[in-house]
This record gives sequence, C-alpha cells and structure tokens, in this order.
Amino acid sequence: MTGSGFSTAFVLHPASALHDPGWGHPEHQGRLRALAGAVAADMLALHGRVAQIEARSATEEELLRVHTPEHLDQLRRLADRAMEEERSIPWDSDTLVSAASWDAAVGSAGAVLSAVEAIIQGHVRNAFVATRPPGHHARAHRAMGFCLVNHAAVAARFVQDRGWGKRVLILDWDVHHGNGTQEIFYDDPDVFYLSLHQFPHYPGTGSAGERGRGPGEGFTRNIPLRPGTPREVYRESFFRALEEVREGFRPDFVFVSSGFDVLAGDPLGDQQVEPQDLYEFTRGVTAWAEEVCGGRVVVLLEGGYVPRRVGEGAVAVIRALAGLEAPEWDASPRQG
Repeated sequence: MTGSGFSTAFVLHPASALHDPGWGHPEHQGRLRALAGAVAADMLALHGRVAQIEARSATEEELLRVHTPEHLDQLRRLADRAMEEERSIPWDSDTLVSAASWDAAVGSAGAVLSAVEAIIQGHVRNAFVATRPPGHHARAHRAMGFCLVNHAAVAARFVQDRGWGKRVLILDWDVHHGNGTQEIFYDDPDVFYLSLHQFPHYPGTGSAGERGRGPGEGFTRNIPLRPGTPREVYRESFFRALEEVREGFRPDFVFVSSGFDVLAGDPLGDQQVEPQDLYEFTRGVTAWAEEVCGGRVVVLLEGGYVPRRVGEGAVAVIRALAGLEAPEWDASPRQG
C-alpha cells in the first residue's frame, strides 16, 4: 500500500483465522469469515478509501510490556500441547487454546501494532483491525473470557514506548466489561479507560465506583447499563460519557475495543444497539480525534457471536472511520 488517498486501513493477520476452539464454541472461526466476507462485499463503496495492509506479529518484547513471562510461557506450552494431542486445551472453563492459538494471539497483537505504524508513517489516518481471539479480558498474568493476549493494552504501551504519544484513551463498548484492560491501567494516569457494558454481567467487574487507584484515580470510567437498555438510552449514555472524557483528557492516540456482542440479538448479551448506532459512535470518536490527535484511531474487534451481525457491525464502523455514508441494512430477521 502506498498510502496516498487512503484514509483507513483494514488489517487482518492470516493466523487469526486459524485459532480453533471448535465450532460449538461461541468464538468459533465463522466469526472472522463473516466479517471478512461482509467487508469484501462492501468493497465497491470502500474502494479508494480503505486499503488492506500487511500485518506482522508482535515480538515477545512487545508483549512483555503488558504480560508476564509466565503468562506467555503458559500460552506457548498449551498451544504446543494442543498440537501434540490434536485437540483444543482448556485454559479455564470457557477459554480454549488450539495448536494455532499462539500464532493467532501474537499475530493479532502485531496487526494492531502494524496499524499504529501505518498511521504514524502517514499511510492512513485510522484503522480497523480484525483481532482474533479477542483481548480485553486478558489480564497481565492470566487468560480468561476467550481472551489470550490483551491487544489494546499491548498497543497502548507500544505507542508510549515508541514516543508516539503519552496519553492514550481506550474506549470499550463490548457488552462485557474489559476487566483485563482496566486492571492493567488501573493506577496509570496516562491511560484513560472508558467502558460501557451490561451490568450485572460477566465478568462481574465494572461498577461505576471503579474509578482507578492512586495516581490513576479518575482515569477509569465505567458506565454500567442494565440488560435490555433501550437504544436511545444507550446512545445518550455513550455521548454523555464521551463528552465527560473530552472535558478532562486529551489523548495522543485512541483505541476502541469494539465488541459486536453489544448488538441486538447476540446470545451472550441483552442490549438493543444496532449497527447504525455504532456508525454514529465511531463518527463521534473520529471527529474528536481529528481535533486532538490528528485522527489517530484504531478500532479492534472484541466480542460478537452472531456472525452476520459481526459483519454488519464491522462494515458500519469501517465506513464511519473512512468518512463514508452509513450503509443500509435489510430488515430480515437476525440470525447467524
């Protein structure tokens, strides 16, 4: 990709598709296939504005800025065991490791870093990264909630370590609270973590009273929302929260943990959000980013367990990033 003329990068590491917890698992391989298929089907609209860029894998040094050596060793050992036994190995009750999971996790983390590098080099203004497996539940020392490596956290530290920005905003609209991301930055005043999520819900964290610790107090903001929150209430909550962050924090880089399980009809959530809403949320974020940090926004895939809806959500977000009109969706029943 030569860069001139393109506003948005679409990034997908080829190893991401190979992580295989099994077709009976919610985070199965069909999610990514549906996303890639929906983006490919929209290429007539995206042509000239969105370019796919090559993704590298993250180095161990880059991962160690967030995760412990023991965590990475355990992930590698389980992936090796999965290869030997030709089956997925449970890390916990719902987080499985397959033979390709190490490559998928470090590949997805590296894909986000590739997006950051493309933005810094001026090839694009922003990016959407199809990370898989997801990352926001991964703690520094532990995998959980389908997540093996915390891609957003690795990217935030990467930006800081390279001197490309000191203050980073991580905005999370997955239906589940990103406990891993919050925990990693809980005492850090340079990383603002804003999460809107269903509550009470897995993993049980994310109350409004969780606001950071020590020097990081006030730089965590949780917006817990009841199951079945009406669209208009969710929208009001989102834009109000974004305005509150705007008033007290000026980021140099913005990462969005985009869980499409927030969309209506997802089996692991109970919210009423539609792709049109995510389009508007993304436009709001990019407009602010243009004002404060040159439009540097990277959106990462988190959850979303109805493949068709994952594709619809991704197209809505990518069009918003690229400054294109929102797509039109049919009104047929939601299904996988």
